[in-house]
Amino acid sequence: MPPRIPPIQCLLTFEALARLRSATLAADELCVTPSAVSHRVRQLEEILGAKLFGRSDFSLTTEGSEYLAHVREGLAVLGRFPGREGAGKRKLRVAVTPTFARSILMPRLRGFIEAYPDIDLTLQVSIPLLDVVAEDADLMIRFGAGRYADVEHTCLVTDDVTPLAAPAFLREHGPIENIEDLLASKLIKSPLEPWRTWFLAHGIDAPEPAEGSSFNDVGLVCDAAAQGLGVALVRLKLGRPWLEDGTLERISERNVPSPHAHYLCWRTGTMDRWECSAFADWLKKSLA
Repeated sequence: MPPRIPPIQCLLTFEALARLRSATLAADELCVTPSAVSHRVRQLEEILGAKLFGRSDFSLTTEGSEYLAHVREGLAVLGRFPGREGAGKRKLRVAVTPTFARSILMPRLRGFIEAYPDIDLTLQVSIPLLDVVAEDADLMIRFGAGRYADVEHTCLVTDDVTPLAAPAFLREHGPIENIEDLLASKLIKSPLEPWRTWFLAHGIDAPEPAEGSSFNDVGLVCDAAAQGLGVALVRLKLGRPWLEDGTLERISERNVPSPHAHYLCWRTGTMDRWECSAFADWLKKSLA
């Protein structure tokens, strides 16, 4: 006996409820009653033999999150018309900070492209220090303290910092075994990751270094350290490519929490578009 295919109205209702997280809003969008929304979701769960929503806030279970990706992909395929290849594709513009894109997003991006072939994704570089993003970006990945009054946002990635340096630099100028040795070393500066975080964690109220090269991009900070220009204070998740290829190495076993994090930001109403909510769901899941 072939497997039972869920009714299309159940799939549409499930996708709307997962995206809007409100039975009332989903009912309004689908032109049905909230009780009809609940009935359709229960019917779908019975067919699948799995619970799709976990709590009253309509957060998805693990099974629900996985099934949602399949449902969205299937609905997108059904929405395409014969002979109009690419005509039904959704456009999605994401503004992202440079090193986050290089170290975290790009290694995972193939998974999104393969899961959502009906979405044309454009990545645009943003400047984290000044919160400068392209005006036409649908979603923005910002780096900072998370105080964004102009947009809705959710935290994506927190990180720890630790000093890193090139092996050749440490052979020439090392060893750097304590905070006093570090203070006497050449320190690479960046307004994105002040050295004061590291100093205060070690009980020292020292100011930012008065001298030394300064860069406003974490990738440039890591490249400068890899070239032997000094010691850099680097977030470990962003600095992973340099650590893995051996161009940088740790000088301390200690990690200190960074006061900043990466946030996914969007303007009110953006998540009503399924391509935006699909990317947000995929990104949070891939980073979990």
